[in-house]
Amino acid sequence: MKELLRIFRYISSHPLASRRKSLAYRRFISWQIAQAVLRRPVLYPFVEDSVLLIEKGMTGATGNIYTGLLEFADMAFVLHVLRSGDIFGDIGANVGVYTILAAKNAGARVFSVEPIPSTVQKLKRNIDLNEVTAKVVILPYVAGDGSGPRMVRFTQTMDTVNHVIRDGERIDWKDTVEVPVKTLDELLAGNIPSVIKIDVEGFEWPALTGAKEILGSVDLKAIIIELNGSGAAYGYSDQQIHQLLLSYGFSPYAYDPFTRGLRQLSTPTHGNDNTIYIKDAEWVTRRVQTARKFNILGEDV
Repeated sequence: MKELLRIFRYISSHPLASRRKSLAYRRFISWQIAQAVLRRPVLYPFVEDSVLLIEKGMTGATGNIYTGLLEFADMAFVLHVLRSGDIFGDIGANVGVYTILAAKNAGARVFSVEPIPSTVQKLKRNIDLNEVTAKVVILPYVAGDGSGPRMVRFTQTMDTVNHVIRDGERIDWKDTVEVPVKTLDELLAGNIPSVIKIDVEGFEWPALTGAKEILGSVDLKAIIIELNGSGAAYGYSDQQIHQLLLSYGFSPYAYDPFTRGLRQLSTPTHGNDNTIYIKDAEWVTRRVQTARKFNILGEDV
């Protein structure tokens, strides 16, 4: 009951779902019933003509069923800023929520970095169902800085919080998998994204320091990144990442999808929310203000 109340409160406070509470509640309840009765993956409509195949335990995907866009500001930013012909880097793609938004809905080319073999299969499944196979390159690697080992152990049973095993971390070996490591500069091989999303559970510093060519390019306009202190487990602070991005000309912003407005921040957003770092605010502003509207959860955004 407590969990149910927590989710209902979350829906009531969500920027998009709160405008369509009855629909959001119905979709949440239908999902619970579907899982209790069917106990198998269910194909759900996502944004307009895109779909997601979702199953129990996919906490990063199931929230989109009843909120429309779980990470509303960041996901709407992807829809508004990207165009056909752009490149999007989805670093820590999981089952492909951002990949589908970028490739299917916005029409961009996508490089999806996802190291866990079982998750890669679910990612590929969503890509195939949305018929964007030709637009997406799946890269089954950990994004590192190039100075460490070329293979690392990675958890594989923790859904959105799967991560590189830390020194001294006690975990059942059968719940891990060995995966290869490459830098983002190696993986993208000169394909510079317009926008990158990075969600790698504390491994952001190695991922970024292995992307010097990408970060230094004028073609990279924005980075969506979560800074929640998880890098401390690997010896890095949010402040280090913040200063690194500032040194490449990025500044932190908040985005309002309803007004298409950008607000510059003095510090990154902390907690579980992402921060959008922008290098070329003029370019980004022009893009988001001229983007078409997308119908999400019955609302034009």
